[in-house]
Amino acid sequence: MKSFLTTIFFGLFLSFHTNITAQIKKEAKKDSTKIEIIDSSKITLTKTNGDAFNTEIYYATVNQKLAKPFSVKVQYKEKPLSNIPVYFELISIPPKDSKTKIYKSLALTDTNGIAQTEIQLGSQEGEYEFSARIKINTNENDIVYLKAFARNSNWVFFLVSGLIGGLALFLFGMNMMSEGMKKTAGAKLRVILETLTHNKLIAVAVGAFITMIIQSSSATTVMLVSFVQAQLMTFAQTLGIILGAGIGTTITTQLIAFKLTDYSLIVIGLGFAVFFFAKSKKYKSVGELILGFGILFYGMYVMSNAMYPLRTYQPFINVLMNLENPFLGIIVGTIFTALIQSSAAFAGIIIILGTQGLISLDAAIPLILGANIGTSVTAILASFNAGREAKKVAFAHTLFKVIGVLLFIWWIPDFAKFVRSISPGGDSNLTGVSYLADVLPRQIANAHTVFNVVLALILLPFTNMFAKLIEKILPKSDKADEEGIFKTRFLEESLISTPTLALNLAKAEIIRMALKAQKMVENIIIPFLSDNEKIIESIEEQELELNFLNDRISKYLIKIGQESLQGERADEVFQMMHCV
Repeated sequence: MKSFLTTIFFGLFLSFHTNITAQIKKEAKKDSTKIEIIDSSKITLTKTNGDAFNTEIYYATVNQKLAKPFSVKVQYKEKPLSNIPVYFELISIPPKDSKTKIYKSLALTDTNGIAQTEIQLGSQEGEYEFSARIKINTNENDIVYLKAFARNSNWVFFLVSGLIGGLALFLFGMNMMSEGMKKTAGAKLRVILETLTHNKLIAVAVGAFITMIIQSSSATTVMLVSFVQAQLMTFAQTLGIILGAGIGTTITTQLIAFKLTDYSLIVIGLGFAVFFFAKSKKYKSVGELILGFGILFYGMYVMSNAMYPLRTYQPFINVLMNLENPFLGIIVGTIFTALIQSSAAFAGIIIILGTQGLISLDAAIPLILGANIGTSVTAILASFNAGREAKKVAFAHTLFKVIGVLLFIWWIPDFAKFVRSISPGGDSNLTGVSYLADVLPRQIANAHTVFNVVLALILLPFTNMFAKLIEKILPKSDKADEEGIFKTRFLEESLISTPTLALNLAKAEIIRMALKAQKMVENIIIPFLSDNEKIIESIEEQELELNFLNDRISKYLIKIGQESLQGERADEVFQMMHCV
């Protein structure tokens, strides 16, 4: 029986081979050139659309037929051959799949030289790969491949859920890491600010350090408003710190670019152990920092996995390709960063796209530039209902970023080339998308850092000039007291989470209150010496204002006391409350 089947198979093979040879001779006779010897290796198999790449890529839903049949074309000297057998084969499928179906594993070419078959994908999500070949040739170039990426019918829901959940973890981890850093190094912030000199380079370093700790250049800008109002520094000094804040926010981006997502759960476990078992508040703060760091990277891991289907989703790829238009990329980066209020978080999302090979460096740079403008929106919004000093700082922050973008936008290809030259190379064994995914995260992080460092170096010598310019644009009001009566001048709610800095502002407000009390006491004897009713009304008004300040300062100190304070800071809160 076995020999009988072998004989039949051999006969069919000879029949196909004879058919191919006869067809070749028939086509050769039609050719104007005389061919005496027919070389079957010159028969070519290509995609029907004539692309140079011999791989078709399809997208479909599990358990569904492909929208278009797998179609190939057989030619001899660029002329179609008919009745040529083409074999369609399954190369690879996702694990545990057994329902993939090729409707015609063998198909003959028609008069146009085209052979095709329909394919139904299996029940598993993932990558399916098929091939088409004519078996008389062994040339690998004459094999056409088809890759089909199958997704679940509700893959968009899981994509959005993964992105939202991952982003929430990412931002939560960033906030927790920031809290841990503030508790660990927050006490040093006061020393740094108290020893701040007029040296511009030191101001830049201070801005970078503070932003590295609080993880937000926008928060640094808001904080500077309070420092100027509390007369801890001049407006001109804040300009150097603003430039440094841009550098500080890139430190987070550099950390994100390290490929630690696979180890995020280990870091979370380590951070939890330190935080849970440590008895010292100092070590608990270190544990909180490590735990936040791990959660940040786990959020990246969740977003990266959620985005994986987008690697093969052509509409999304087309959108990203359009982002290479620098103006569109800047607009998208500005809007998205303004929404999530963190340029570091948006840079992290761009890096995730890079790890999936979904974006090029030339498309990522405009997004980074837009993110730098978008991060200033928070300060602008915060300044609307604030005084002149807040508006000046917010305006300076925005002005610097816009100037930087205008300087870089015309040189994006050269900038990208420079960033590639200073960034480490990838694995030489990788090619294509895999290689891009290997090198892009660090290149994107470096682009973010280089932009802010170069911007600081260019603008730093001109900060005094910018200070005078902004003073003219936002001139001082004629009103004696911009803040108005019965309003605090120095207290800033946004800094309560950084107790060491909030205590400085509370101290400044207490001194202001004490000066008002001193003035009232000096005037209190006047009613006994004269019957001037206006003096009495003035004293009553001063008393009401002191009561108001007493109430607001006390509530502010109580809020500070509710934060996790080190021993010295807790004592300082009680001492201030006693003074009030």
